[in-house]
Amino acid sequence: MNQRTRKITTVGMLCALAYIAVAFGRIPLVLFLKYDPKDVVITFGGLLFGPLTSFVMAFVVSFIEMLTISDKGLLGFIMNVLSSCSFACMAAFIYRKKRCFSGAVIGLLCGCLCMAAVMLLWNYLIAPIYMGMPREAVAELLLPAFLPFNLIKGSINTAVTLLLYKPAFLRLQQRHTIE
Repeated sequence: MNQRTRKITTVGMLCALAYIAVAFGRIPLVLFLKYDPKDVVITFGGLLFGPLTSFVMAFVVSFIEMLTISDKGLLGFIMNVLSSCSFACMAAFIYRKKRCFSGAVIGLLCGCLCMAAVMLLWNYLIAPIYMGMPREAVAELLLPAFLPFNLIKGSINTAVTLLLYKPAFLRLQQRHTIE
């Protein structure tokens, strides 16, 4: 199997795993906000193949989610893509510059902070529309609800990704050394 076919196949399987993670792994955290582990899988795609892969995976998985299990429609799709990309693409971008465990740690921590900041802005702009609340009411929820949620979500994603990083990437390195 050539390299391009292997990459397309791997990314397709990771998209399927990310969708399964969102479909069966949702955990309610704060208000109507739910954690799902799809960003861990999307981030792995980015760590393997770069930030563009994270973007494509986030777009594909969020689109399929919108068509099947989400009740938030197009605005929920946009918010999902923004959230996943701000975390996974940032982590993959930094990891691409420093391809080692410390690069992964720095990338994931920056991704966590980036996602929290990006989602504060977009929750302020978009959440009033799909929540049907005045912008002032949503603004009052930014610091006590949205910020902690996104920091918790990013921290869980960071911890799980780091927990799986060494076994997964050591296995991949061994596999590529053998082939």
